[in-house]
Amino acid sequence: MVEDELALFDKSINEFWNKFRSTVSDTSCQMVGLRDTYKDSIKAFAEKLSVKLKEEERMVEMFLEYQNLYHLTLPHRRENVRAGSHEICRQNKLIQEKKENLLKLIAEVKDKKQELDALTANIQDLKEEYARKRETISTANKANEERLKRLQKSADLYTDRLGLEIRKIYGDKLQFIFTNIDPKHPESPFMFSLSLNEARDYEVSDSAPHLEGLAEFQENVRKSNNFSAFLANVRKAFTAIVYN
Repeated sequence: MVEDELALFDKSINEFWNKFRSTVSDTSCQMVGLRDTYKDSIKAFAEKLSVKLKEEERMVEMFLEYQNLYHLTLPHRRENVRAGSHEICRQNKLIQEKKENLLKLIAEVKDKKQELDALTANIQDLKEEYARKRETISTANKANEERLKRLQKSADLYTDRLGLEIRKIYGDKLQFIFTNIDPKHPESPFMFSLSLNEARDYEVSDSAPHLEGLAEFQENVRKSNNFSAFLANVRKAFTAIVYN
């Protein structure tokens, strides 16, 4: 920009010199006018050049200020970059650790699920086994009740004719009491107890008076399941005791 102003100034000098040579024969008044015009031109150019120089100086100052500021902030920028890189590394490490922990947790959940499935299967098997046993027990109990009912029904037939009384006593036993056996003492009781064992077989015990053939009677009723004949044979055995 300064070179352009100097070229303009040189052009103005040339123009002034040419005018001066063409008007050298003019009056002194004209010379004074030209001199004043030249002074005014020089003054205006000097003012304009001063403004330009100040602008140039301001631009140089701004450039130097910016350059100093850049050098001052450069370490901070590098430090910020390093700090940013360190933070990114730290965050990546945390993310990796959380990922590994999550994978471990997923594996543990899968193991627990397998254990739960196995436990559920075992519980289901136990439920089914319990249901089967319960059904078996229920069926056995029903069968026992039916057999006891049949015994009670069969005994009822002999109650009036044979003086037979049946009582339910401790241990889920039935006590059979005969009377009218001893003619001299019709009310004298002759008794025995009967129950069902775990194999659902008859168990005969506690005869009074004692019968020697009680075990044989028990074996016969188990084989034949003829309870009426069993009662008749037991009564005959008690009668034989009286007459003997």
